[in-house]
Amino acid sequence: MNSLLSSHTTLIIIITVIISLLAWQKDGLMDKLIFYPPAVNKGEWYRFITHGFIHADSTHLLFNMFTLYFFGRVVEGFFNQFLGGFGFLAVYLAAIIVAMIPSYLQHKNDPRYRSLGASGGVSAILFSFILMAPWNMLYLFGVVPIPAIVFAIAYVAYSIHANKKGNSNINHLAHLWGGGFGVLATILLSPNVLPHFLSALMHPSF
Repeated sequence: MNSLLSSHTTLIIIITVIISLLAWQKDGLMDKLIFYPPAVNKGEWYRFITHGFIHADSTHLLFNMFTLYFFGRVVEGFFNQFLGGFGFLAVYLAAIIVAMIPSYLQHKNDPRYRSLGASGGVSAILFSFILMAPWNMLYLFGVVPIPAIVFAIAYVAYSIHANKKGNSNINHLAHLWGGGFGVLATILLSPNVLPHFLSALMHPSF
């Protein structure tokens, strides 16, 4: 049990599941934690963090936590070489904040806008993994194999297209900025990752 809880990935998942379940059950808690620009404008800056620990429904929660579990465990050791062993937590939380900033600036005065979910932080972890292992296979829906770099290109292209259409409840902009932050944070913490990525990209291995 101690070894399990020593994993920052596992701790984040446990906390996120608990808070999401509570938000579904307790009246008013969801509204208190969700990202809501008018409330942020009044000084409730904590929403930049708390929105990342609540989810719309069980499918939303399961997808994010499933992704975080598989890729977080892989890159956690890399990040925890930095910031006194708390690098993974720092990058994950920072990604949640940074990923929401563009959406906040775009909807700053929109009383109808709300956003929630860990996708910004999860995208950062996923894209950090892709940077380190671009030709590793990812499995869409746990079944369909696809090289990580191909997935990244398709993911970015789809997110840009979907964000321009703007006809869904998914915050595609947060996905893009979260992923971008994950790449930038990884390179800033360890610049050698970039030449490794470029070298790996030129020498595909499956």
